[in-house]
Amino acid sequence: MTLTLMAVHAHPDDEVTSTGGALARYAAEGLTTIVVTCTDGRCGDGPGGVKPGEPGHDPDAVVATRRRELEASCAVLGVTHLETLGYHDSGMMGWPANEAPGAFWTTPVPEAAERLAELIRRHRPDVVVTYDENGGYGHPDHIQAHRVTMAAVALAGTPAKVYWSAVPESWIRDFGDRMRELGITWDEPEEVPDSAPAGVPDDQITTRLDISASTGRQYDALAEHASQGDSAFFLNLGKEGFAKLMGTETYVRVHDSTGAPLPEDDLFAGLRTP
Repeated sequence: MTLTLMAVHAHPDDEVTSTGGALARYAAEGLTTIVVTCTDGRCGDGPGGVKPGEPGHDPDAVVATRRRELEASCAVLGVTHLETLGYHDSGMMGWPANEAPGAFWTTPVPEAAERLAELIRRHRPDVVVTYDENGGYGHPDHIQAHRVTMAAVALAGTPAKVYWSAVPESWIRDFGDRMRELGITWDEPEEVPDSAPAGVPDDQITTRLDISASTGRQYDALAEHASQGDSAFFLNLGKEGFAKLMGTETYVRVHDSTGAPLPEDDLFAGLRTP
């Protein structure tokens, strides 16, 4: 039986930035890969980078554009199945969109969890990946995706392994040095008061996945999300610079029924037959 990975994400393009290397690597190995995208991305950029609430930002048009981009990205990554829950993008923490009708952030967790649990029952993934309880960096839809996923795996019968994608604190701390090594001028951003911390302590990382053979497809998949300005920074690195920066994906294993020892270098450790 083919092994199956399910990655649960908040918005179109998150499938690339958080798990694109894993999706591409395992698809290339012939495994089944599934992306579940919880929101429609309506709070993303419109044409020319126009932001929500600014003249020229049409949420429905943004949704249509980002759906096309998501489908194209998943095709590049070799994703077997794309599933979308269609909740409204909630925007950044504190935005009025948090409370808008249909926003993912205000959707009752049991309601969304049952919908995701049905997908888990249908696809029967061996491994499920989502974000940590902080959503990686405090985004409401990422936090909600975490809550919904953890509730859904409990409802559906926990798969063999569950992971949270996570960035080590050392990677964030050393990011400026990495940029300068690539010849890129980098000014450390100012700290935002009361902002959620990004990254997890290095000793919490359980799994380091070598995706060096997959960064080219990850880069091409990110390029499919051309409407979103956040992608531009990484695309400006070029494929070579992107590969040097993004050659490893890191995860925290939070459930395991296989007994695979830690640390790991494979999300399917303990599941592969000899």
